[in-house]
Amino acid sequence: MSQQQRGTFGILVGGGPAPGINGVIGAVAIAARNHGYRALGIYDGFSHLMKGQTDQVVELHVEDVSRIHFHGGSILRTSRANPTKDPENLKRTVAALQQLGVTHLVVIGGDDTAFSAAEVGKASGGAIHIAHVPKTIDNDLPLPGRFSTFGFQTARHYGADVVKHLMEDSITTTRWYFVVSMGRQAGHLAQGIGYAAGATVTVIPEEFSASIRLREVVDILECSILKRMANGRQDGVAVLAEGIAERIDPEALESLEGSHVERDEHGHIRLAEIDLAGALQKAVQLRFHERGQKVTIVSKDLGYELRCASPIGFDVAYTRTLGWNAARYLMSLPPDQPSDAVMIYTIEGSLEFKKLEEMRDPKTRRMSVRPVDVNSELSRAARCFQIRLERADLENPTMLGKLARLTQLTPEQFTERYGYLCGL
Repeated sequence: MSQQQRGTFGILVGGGPAPGINGVIGAVAIAARNHGYRALGIYDGFSHLMKGQTDQVVELHVEDVSRIHFHGGSILRTSRANPTKDPENLKRTVAALQQLGVTHLVVIGGDDTAFSAAEVGKASGGAIHIAHVPKTIDNDLPLPGRFSTFGFQTARHYGADVVKHLMEDSITTTRWYFVVSMGRQAGHLAQGIGYAAGATVTVIPEEFSASIRLREVVDILECSILKRMANGRQDGVAVLAEGIAERIDPEALESLEGSHVERDEHGHIRLAEIDLAGALQKAVQLRFHERGQKVTIVSKDLGYELRCASPIGFDVAYTRTLGWNAARYLMSLPPDQPSDAVMIYTIEGSLEFKKLEEMRDPKTRRMSVRPVDVNSELSRAARCFQIRLERADLENPTMLGKLARLTQLTPEQFTERYGYLCGL
């Protein structure tokens, strides 16, 4: 049977980069070619398709992709273009795919890309069989079994390495670093990096209530520095999840930044445009300056350095398995029978899939976010190695006295001012 009779695979990437994308692309293309299908790589996500353009594609042969799984980035590039915002864009997307002869579509991306994939599938009447391969270094997609999303393990690995070096620098130069890591809606990456590197303190959005007060974040950081000073140390590294900014009141962010808070095509605040680390650095330094104390703090954003890193062995094997399973699933479907878009995942190496429609939150119509479980054994262990103000510090007259003197307060005043951080 000819390739044209078997059908054509289309492969595209949406959202931010993550280590391992090329592993999925290569595995899908090789599996498709080996079973008599064409394989087309579609450049820049949905951005060209939604304009009705069909010239931004490349034929993928086995020899083209056989070694790309070692490399970071995406040979097909990526885009956050959203074909669902305009019904005409959605129609053009489906028409362009059909013009290309795409019968099977593998979409690699996060929550927003999954939403777009599901809508494209519905708009095609199920005629285009769609498999979504979840990727995000944020690790916030609700995969069954709480298995990590691909790219997370690599990002944590390299992120922990960077923080480890910053910790050595902080000791050598007696300064603090405030490091903001990616993680829009969940603090998995910040927690993972901070825990693996042994950061002094890690702050994630899940430890707060629905909204986050800027003052409370500043208090936590200030008290960590004070506690280190009370123990004779002037150095440390704080790791902060960027999602903290997502849950601070936008007006506070506007005031903090002195500029307009921009949003992307899916309506999310452009967190990359917000200097959260710098803002917190200035706020904390001001506290010490007002008391005549010198504390050196350096702010750093950590994220773009991780997204296109070469995947570690875990993500190489993981992504190739996901890509192969995505192709295998799609090839198993009856060619003339409509199907629903599904998400592909693995449990203990076995192929599993679930309809994207079933994974959506009934209210938001988006996939539910998987937050960090702050009550898990992992979170408890990560927390116990941090330097934070604890209830035991306030119950220890010696430590409380040191902290009070550093803030020029009485022990009673210090407890009244900061005790809420310990549940008092």
